Parts: sequence; C-alpha cells; structure tokens
Amino acid sequence: MELSHESTIREWQQAMEAGTTTSRELTLLFLKRIAQYDKQGIAVNAISEINPDALHIAEALDRERVEKGSRGPLHGIPVLIKDNIATGDSMHTTAGSLALADSYASADSFVAARLREAGAVLLGKTNLTEWANYMTENMTNGYSSRGGQVLNPYGPGQLDVGGSSSGSGSAIASGFAVVAVGTETSGSILHPSVKNSLVGIKPTVGLISRRGIIPISTSQDTAGPMARTVEDAAILLGALTGVDEQDPVTGKSLGLSHADYRPFLDVNGLQGARIGIIRSFFLDRYDDEEKKLYEDAINHLRQAGATVIDAVTIPTENAKWGPSVLLNEFKSGVNAYLKTLPASYPIRTLSDVIAFNREHEERALRFGQVLLERANATSGTLTEAAYLNQRAFDLEMSQDKGINAVLTEHDLDCILFPGSEGYGIAARAGYPSVTVPSGYTSAGKPFGIMFTGLAFSEPTLIRMAYAYEQATRLRIPPQMES
Repeated sequence: MELSHESTIREWQQAMEAGTTTSRELTLLFLKRIAQYDKQGIAVNAISEINPDALHIAEALDRERVEKGSRGPLHGIPVLIKDNIATGDSMHTTAGSLALADSYASADSFVAARLREAGAVLLGKTNLTEWANYMTENMTNGYSSRGGQVLNPYGPGQLDVGGSSSGSGSAIASGFAVVAVGTETSGSILHPSVKNSLVGIKPTVGLISRRGIIPISTSQDTAGPMARTVEDAAILLGALTGVDEQDPVTGKSLGLSHADYRPFLDVNGLQGARIGIIRSFFLDRYDDEEKKLYEDAINHLRQAGATVIDAVTIPTENAKWGPSVLLNEFKSGVNAYLKTLPASYPIRTLSDVIAFNREHEERALRFGQVLLERANATSGTLTEAAYLNQRAFDLEMSQDKGINAVLTEHDLDCILFPGSEGYGIAARAGYPSVTVPSGYTSAGKPFGIMFTGLAFSEPTLIRMAYAYEQATRLRIPPQMES
C-alpha cells in the first residue's frame, strides 16, 4: 500500500517497523505539505509555528526504534497542538494574542509531556480563534491578531472553519500532520471537527489534565484529539489520559480512564446500542440537504443494529443558561497562568493584556475585547453570588435534570445530535462527545453527527462512532489544488 498524508497511525507504524520509511521521512512529508498549502497555494493559514527541533526529534526517535524498539503507537508520529497548550521548548505559547506573541512557557503542559513520553514528534502549533474565542463578541471563527485568519480547506473563504480549535481542524483536514490536539470549553473541538469533516473527541472533564493550557474555565476546559479516523483519535486520546497531582480534577478519572482505547474499536459496536435521536435541538439551523444527511445517518445506525429511539428531548434544553461561570473563571484562570511565565515577561495579569491591546489597537483589536473587559470587571476571587448560583444551576440542569434524565428515561447508551449541536449542555455537564463525518452537501459542505454520553463513557462512544464510521466511510479529503 502506498502511503500518503492521508495514511493512518497504524499504517505509518507498520511501515516504520518494516523499515520502509522513517519518522524523519514522515516529518519531512508533512513539512513539505505545510510549505505547499499553508501560506501559499490554497493558503489555509492553519499553522502558527513550526517546532525548529521537529526533524531532530524524529531522527532521535528513529534511532531509538533501532536500538530499543518502539514506545507504542505514537512513536515517531508527527502531532500538531493548539497554540494555547504550553511547551517548554523553542516554540511560543500565545493563545493567538499579540500580548503573548513573544512569550515562552516555563515548562511543558501535561499534554505536551505526555506526547513526548509517547514518542510523538511535536511538529508545531496551530492557529486558533484568539483567546480560544473568549476575547470578544462576534469574532470570526479562526481569527487571531497574532496568526490571522484560518480557512476551511473544503471551501476557503466560503465555509466556516469552526472555532476555536480552527487551526487544528483545518490542519488535519489539509493533511499537515497525522493527528492534532485541540482544546474545548464549549464546542471548540466538536465544532471545527464537524466543519472540517473530522473525528473530534471532547473528553470528560478530568480525563486529561489542564495543567499548562491557557484557560477559560476550570469547570469546563479540556484538551482532546482531532483526527481523520476514529482509530487515530482513540490512539491519541489514550496517550493523553492520566492522573496529574497538579490538576485535582484528574483524580476523579482514577480507575475510569484507559491508556489505550483501541480495544473499544468494534465494527459491530452498534449492535444492541440504544441511541436517542435529538430533533428539537437547533435542527432549524440546517437546510434540507443537511437534514437529509441527518436522516441518512439515523438510518445507517438502524442498519448497523442500533435501537433508535426517535425522538427524545433533553428536559432542560431550554433552561436559562447564563454567562457568569465563564466570566468569573476566566479572570482567575488567566491570571494564574500568566504568573507561571518567566518573571521577565511584562504581561502578568488580564489587566496587562487589556492595556497592551489598547496600546496596539489597530493590530490587536480588530473585533474589540468586550469579554476580556467584562471578565476583568469581576473580582477574580470566585466569590460572586451570581457565579456560585449559576455554577450550581448549570450542574443540576445539565446533569441530573438534563442529560442524565433523558438517558435514564429511555435507557439509552447515548444521544445523537446533528452537527455539533448540543455541545453547550454537554460542556456544562463536563460530559464527553464524539463527532464523526457524515457526508457533504451538493456544494461540498461537510456534515457530521455527534454522540454524547455520561461522564467517562468514552469507550461506549468510541465503539459506536467507530462502528458507524466503518459502516459508512463517508469522509472525503478536500480538493486542495482548487
């Protein structure tokens, strides 16, 4: 089999084990492809920075394979990570902000450290919606003042690239690496995964440590995989899990996480599954072609052996959600992150970021900074009654009276959404979701479906997503030459 930028982790590992290729050659393949399509040609602008050590890391891992053998499925595999995930190396960590454009993290994030331990090649960092789309209102998805505008390779300039992990989504769809890591607070992995025809896994909050990720919300933040196949996403997920003593939320994953999710890849994984179909949730946002694609997906689930309960409703889907949780947690989280930067770096607080942006308004404030200013107006101590009440409300409405209630009422394994709709209620609950490509409109616009379940139900969601993917095989790469 001839390998290409579309080949999977398993295919590349087989070739490296057989000695027909090397990590160095694989890394060069992706660097050449980035050179061809990222800043010229179709110019998707997904990459914010290339790791100057990438080729050296690949060569070292090739030598290690010869001398000691492979570390595992990610050994020698190039991985891209979103530019809000800290790396203690020669790359910057900026969240797309000009205020942080010259900043270097003091140490690796947990995610970066886990990738290095697994033998991955940290190829570079991806552009994103600035401050993970928590800077202002009405900012274009994929735009940052540092990196510019990310484009969707399926329709550059015409189709939404999704946010905020837009660079990770565009890069993997464009074939710039095998897999990428995105981050999500509310939809930021799932949304760009659907828009770029990818598999996205937004894990249970607590499955992956948040240490070293520029934050929005301690309640909702998580990193997660973005890939072209469910198998590749599952492999990357397993490499990122683990209890981190420096991030208390990971303690609840003890005994519930897996270092390898490949055993849950079952082509018959939909047989006997009970899936609740959501129709009330924003289905009016879709045109007739997209609605037909959703119906086709539901029929595929039935044909693969699933029991489809059509339709179900989340009792609290129209609850009065408020902004207080993110507004209050953003200030305390960002200030805590900024204090970890080297003492010589002048940006130490959210107030400093806001002041810097005002001083460089023409470049830094194309869309304003309304959310930064609102967040900065909070105490930063998380003592506000509105915050505390909203946090308790969100948990009750999203968990016990929301997703838990509908799953219990109908004895469901998961619920199914069109596109990435419903990400908000799952985000507030801290529950996992998986997106899978589900076809295209006549104009070539990608469509996807999203499986959502209870906390730490990743094995179940991966099993069903994989079975659906294998039964349909609907993903088509973008036509980059046009």
